[in-house]
Amino acid sequence: AFLVAAAVTALLTPVTMRLARAVGAIDQPRDRGLSERPTPLLGGLAVFAGVLVATLIFLPAGYGAPPHRYSHLWSGVLLAAAVITLVGALDDRFELPVVVKLAGQVVAALIVVHFGVVVKSITLPFLGSLAFPNAGATNAGPALTVVGLVAMMNVVNFSDGVDGLAAGVCAIIAAAMAVIAFDLNRAPPGVLAALTAGAALGFLIYNFPPASSFMGDCGANLLGLMMGVITVEAAVKTTAVVSFVLPLILLAVPFLDTTFVVLKRLKYRRPIYESDSEHFHHRMARIGFSSRRTIAYLYAWTLMLAGLALALRFVPYSNHHGHLRTGWTLVMIAIGLLVIAASVYLVYVLEILKFRRLDATRLRRLRPDASAAEIECGVVRDFETGEIDAVASLDAVAPGGEGSNAGAGMDGVPLLGSAFGAEQGTGERQVDQQRVRAEDQRGDAQAPIATDRG
Repeated sequence: AFLVAAAVTALLTPVTMRLARAVGAIDQPRDRGLSERPTPLLGGLAVFAGVLVATLIFLPAGYGAPPHRYSHLWSGVLLAAAVITLVGALDDRFELPVVVKLAGQVVAALIVVHFGVVVKSITLPFLGSLAFPNAGATNAGPALTVVGLVAMMNVVNFSDGVDGLAAGVCAIIAAAMAVIAFDLNRAPPGVLAALTAGAALGFLIYNFPPASSFMGDCGANLLGLMMGVITVEAAVKTTAVVSFVLPLILLAVPFLDTTFVVLKRLKYRRPIYESDSEHFHHRMARIGFSSRRTIAYLYAWTLMLAGLALALRFVPYSNHHGHLRTGWTLVMIAIGLLVIAASVYLVYVLEILKFRRLDATRLRRLRPDASAAEIECGVVRDFETGEIDAVASLDAVAPGGEGSNAGAGMDGVPLLGSAFGAEQGTGERQVDQQRVRAEDQRGDAQAPIATDRG
């Protein structure tokens, strides 16, 4: 299933590129985007084709398959996938209103719930099974499932902002979910996870930076729907103690990204659906990371979390009767601490959270000759703005150039260009635009940020 989905997607992506050019579904370089040239959208159509063909062949929904309790369910999943892919393709071409896009997501979620993808209970560590009311007006399971599926579609859609990010992260998560599903004796959902990973990987051939095709909303929403269905069917529906925890670990990176961005928009009283430049990949660009280095860091983060999820399932740290095995428990603690340390490091690098002492240390390292008052001023500015320093462009820091003094902000605190000059790729052309735009979006809600004026 994995190989078939990957092959079909890879073979049809060039066809979708030609179709996108023919109908005018082209993504143009934008201020908040990290692409540098017009790129065809509609790559999600190839992803859908890969999912469709592999599902018809390997899952009971396929034509000629014998009667099976999953046949009805997978037919519904394919129908919902077709609906959300169509809505996304229309949005890629015509830029549908937000309300219409949300309605399409809700309809797709309602379809899969109607066909049986419903969470009726969850199993929590130390608490056991928690059943949702399932009668009359208190039937919370379907409603919560619809909300979760719509949220998943938007999480993946929000993360699709740099070449190769959404496809790669979804491939990693789906592959890990496939392994877990098979181990939990959930073979059909495991097959769905495997073919979803294959379709995402097949598209990644054309989406890896520099991308020649974008999946667009049709692909991002489709992958989000598939990830939601896989999460419900492969893990949440089981009675395994860690069944609810594993998806949370696997999906931590895209969920943290979306949560951070939404909270930022709420903080500055902007609509949560309004695009901005506060995603992880935008922040990485602003500190000088190229597109490839950005996705390498985020892939590595996702892989570490996937490794932790797999370890929780396969490392025999418990005898499943409430007793822990000391040696294996120590191994799990070591793995968990390693993942936490790496996550905290990335949080600090991206300055998602502010640590006053660490920020002062960073500023002092950037400018050893700064006075204590200047360092404190820089720390206060960072805490007020919530923004990292912009990266000076190459010509701005060139010796004797017109902007040779651009390594310092207007208030005398150095920008990060001097520290990361060698890492400037795609980001070096967008960082200052993104920084100025972020100021404009916040308006007068905070102190202005020092930018590179030359």
